[in-house]
Amino acid sequence: MTYIRKVKTASGGTAVQIVKKQKGKMVDLSHIGSAHNEEELRILLSIATKKLHANQLELFPEVSSTLKVSVRKTYSGLLWETLIKEYEKVGFTMLDDDVFRALCLARIVEPTSKIDSLRVLADMGIETVGKNKLYRCLAKAAEQGYRETISQACFDYIHGETLNVLLYDVTSLYFEVQKEDEFRKTWLEQRTATGTSNHNWAPGG
Repeated sequence: MTYIRKVKTASGGTAVQIVKKQKGKMVDLSHIGSAHNEEELRILLSIATKKLHANQLELFPEVSSTLKVSVRKTYSGLLWETLIKEYEKVGFTMLDDDVFRALCLARIVEPTSKIDSLRVLADMGIETVGKNKLYRCLAKAAEQGYRETISQACFDYIHGETLNVLLYDVTSLYFEVQKEDEFRKTWLEQRTATGTSNHNWAPGG
């Protein structure tokens, strides 16, 4: 994917760049220039647009000078409908919670934070879920035991076949502890227990 982006500079200007990404990683970056007013920014964006589309054929060459095309909305309909079918197939519809469904499917599309899932939904053209609805949904999920319901639905879906459990750490938090217990150990104790001899070892290393 190649696109134009604007980045604020330390001097207060706006840098215009052409970025190319592959599999979510930046593989190329072309700096067009830095603008310090609206006119300069308009010119740089125009230059970047021409560079970006330099090797593309015009769709309507005979009217290209007068035709203006703009994207009003994007909608990832096929992807969204496919995900919904799989969600329903597993049996999660018993929750009867469209907001929870939207948040789950958004994180399959892009595993990001819960609040940023709203941005993912908007990018897909899905009806926006407000922050208040998101917070109410999370509270409802905790109060009504969604975890147990989902676990049972997953178990029922495999019809008693051999069960394999995959534990995937999605937390974005960590904690430090001064007083140890059977679950929490200081990093020095962990190093001793694992036989780590690297003097540069640190928590998370």
